[in-house]
Amino acid sequence: MAEKDGKNPVQSAERIFQVMEALAEHGEMGLMELSAALGLHKSTVHRLLMSLIYMGYARQDETTQKYMLSYKVVSMAGKLLDRMDILQIARPYMQRLSDVSGETVHLVKREGNNTLYIDKIEAKVGSIRMVSHVGMIRPMYCSGVGKAIMATLSGEELKKIWDESTIEKKTKKTITAYEHMLETLEEVRKNGYALDDEENEEGVSCIAACLYSYKKKVEYAFSISGPSSRMTMERIGELTADVKSVQRDLSAELGHRF
Repeated sequence: MAEKDGKNPVQSAERIFQVMEALAEHGEMGLMELSAALGLHKSTVHRLLMSLIYMGYARQDETTQKYMLSYKVVSMAGKLLDRMDILQIARPYMQRLSDVSGETVHLVKREGNNTLYIDKIEAKVGSIRMVSHVGMIRPMYCSGVGKAIMATLSGEELKKIWDESTIEKKTKKTITAYEHMLETLEEVRKNGYALDDEENEEGVSCIAACLYSYKKKVEYAFSISGPSSRMTMERIGELTADVKSVQRDLSAELGHRF
């Protein structure tokens, strides 16, 4: 019945979470501020605050008398985020991209100076044999997913990765000059996505984007890969909106706030 009329079956629970959400959004607030913001009588708000303080989820500043959330909330959120299964969360999004594009989709995780392929969804029809497979490790400099991650790093970290990597021509199009890579990464930042124009594997091109999360550093990226004959610049332009949509929605689910 509660689902039909859209009402919370436990009103007190709804109100206590409203208090927590207000404190999370605005920071420390006084009793009257909270009362006005929530449209609740101050005695009701005071009772809810006392309950939160008793359970350790809020505290009151002795000097200002204002209320704020405690670090118990942060600890609880951290435990939840640490238990997130990236594969389980990301798989529906990766499948969506594969269905929309008709191409193969990869999900990778950064491992030092390399990327580790942790998921791959094959194109349903017209797929070509690719060297990629789950468990494969590739250097970041020669792939779309790698460049998507590299574009989020500082200049110092980029130079370190470049100096520690064995830079070699995987194909005739592989970028092997550092200045050229810096220019390419600037394009990635400007466009919001990275490209691999047969730089890692001849005959295969891709569009890639990084994934943001609650952590400060980017750890994951994904790509749509297909034969270069199909992955033309026109086709990549058509896929850009889908890639950015998945980047935004999945990053939000991983705890990132844009």
